[in-house]
Amino acid sequence: MIRRSVVEGCGSYLPERIVTNAELAERVDTSDEWIQKRTGIRERRIASDDEKTSDLGIKAALKALESARCSASQIDIIVLATATPDVTFPATATKIQSALEISKGAAFDIHAVCTGFIYALNIADNFIRLEQADRVLVIGAETFSRILDWEDRSTCVLFGDGAGAVVLAAEDNASGRGILSSHLHSDGRYHDMLFVDGGPSSTQTVGHLKMVGRDVFRHAITNLASVLDEVLEFNKLKIEDIDWLVPHQANKRILEGTAKKLKIPPEKVVVTVDRHANTSAASIPLALDEAVSDGRIKRGDMVVLEAMGGGFTWGASLICW
Repeated sequence: MIRRSVVEGCGSYLPERIVTNAELAERVDTSDEWIQKRTGIRERRIASDDEKTSDLGIKAALKALESARCSASQIDIIVLATATPDVTFPATATKIQSALEISKGAAFDIHAVCTGFIYALNIADNFIRLEQADRVLVIGAETFSRILDWEDRSTCVLFGDGAGAVVLAAEDNASGRGILSSHLHSDGRYHDMLFVDGGPSSTQTVGHLKMVGRDVFRHAITNLASVLDEVLEFNKLKIEDIDWLVPHQANKRILEGTAKKLKIPPEKVVVTVDRHANTSAASIPLALDEAVSDGRIKRGDMVVLEAMGGGFTWGASLICW
């Protein structure tokens, strides 16, 4: 028998406040036309002043547990992907663990920025494959609005807040379902192209997000296409075998550029960036939950998740749904 990690359920949460491009145009020198033309973004969600990353993560986790028909007591490990934790320490995952009234197992954060959910999924999958856990709650949650310079139109228009989660469960079967492979990469030489200019050991401040947009765009298309080729080669598949691509929702032009380079039909790409903007580690589980909930992703579909983020980090996972 083959022990694999199967997605039992998905959940997501978006803050109530919607900030449109028109509203941003009142604060910085921009316009709805300018933002949509360059990014495809129409609006984004922004957490309220009393909402923290843990609050978003808890709500997404509860929906994932409900979708999986699983009680919190059945969760062995919580892995939270976030670049915007509540505090420097302890791990925000432990706060979610406490809110879910779980006192067994382990809960910890991982930080790979926009690729965070792929990294977290791979970690959770390995726990299950090695029989160290039977069920793992994997969460991507961000409040990127807290690290934006709201006077910098080149970055503040791109990001939003949100959270998504999945419940992974061990399944011993020969059907081929579950996470088939994950592929992770990083290259620290490109640190200065996408970073936050603050931190407890350097400036003792939170800092603001900084980005060299053109270079990030160029590397994103190259790296995302490369890692998807890696997925196909490893699993002996062709691009035609992929039913759905659920990419990190960074920028519509990056999504279109990657799909074009790989010759993936646009109708096979799940897109939420127009409504969610870039929610970093939360963007893939948010998009995944939407595509599962509306019936696009069905049992037996081949689904690729992929992302690139600061570091640079990038990676992809192949799931037989």
